[in-house]
Amino acid sequence: MDRSEEKKVLRQRLISQRLNMPDRLRRADMLQQVMRIWLVRRSDTVIGAYWPIKGEFDPLPALHRWKEDGELLDEPQPRRIGLPVVDKVNQTLKFHAWFPGCPMEEDAFGIPKPKDTEVIVPTLLFVPLVGYGVGGYRLGYGGGFYDRTLAQLQPRPYTAGLGFAAGFVPRMEPEPHDVPLDAILNELGVVWPMSLDEGD
Repeated sequence: MDRSEEKKVLRQRLISQRLNMPDRLRRADMLQQVMRIWLVRRSDTVIGAYWPIKGEFDPLPALHRWKEDGELLDEPQPRRIGLPVVDKVNQTLKFHAWFPGCPMEEDAFGIPKPKDTEVIVPTLLFVPLVGYGVGGYRLGYGGGFYDRTLAQLQPRPYTAGLGFAAGFVPRMEPEPHDVPLDAILNELGVVWPMSLDEGD
């Protein structure tokens, strides 16, 4: 079995495992809390995220609360959330402003995307994880959209992967073109970068 076939089998196994996780809702609630606490230390006002599919963790409730918190604090710059829209020519992603109740339509993959909202450029990008390994490396769906997008975005946004602890792959080997994420969060906390709190 070649490398691409191995990845395909691993991807299918991890997605099936995620869809059939008996306590997925409880773990999702835990990750919502981790994400909200983690965001307190960030100064970003424009965040890119994703519409969850195939049992992925849904980041949008925590981001909506983050946006509302900014309004309560009366910050000079309004906080904004963007969802990806595929650029068919370049096979990359652009992020269009999203807010609850904004008009949506399905893209070519059947995933909801904002309809006719403005393009925004995130300084922080939350990325969905099928799986992840040591060093901040991510296993996605194999389309390469995020890799191509990050290669062209200037300045490059800070990238944070979101997934469940069950998606950890102990022996996942990165390929030469793989770029590690800056951070990975799961329902147990921040798992990348590895750090020890004082007093541990």
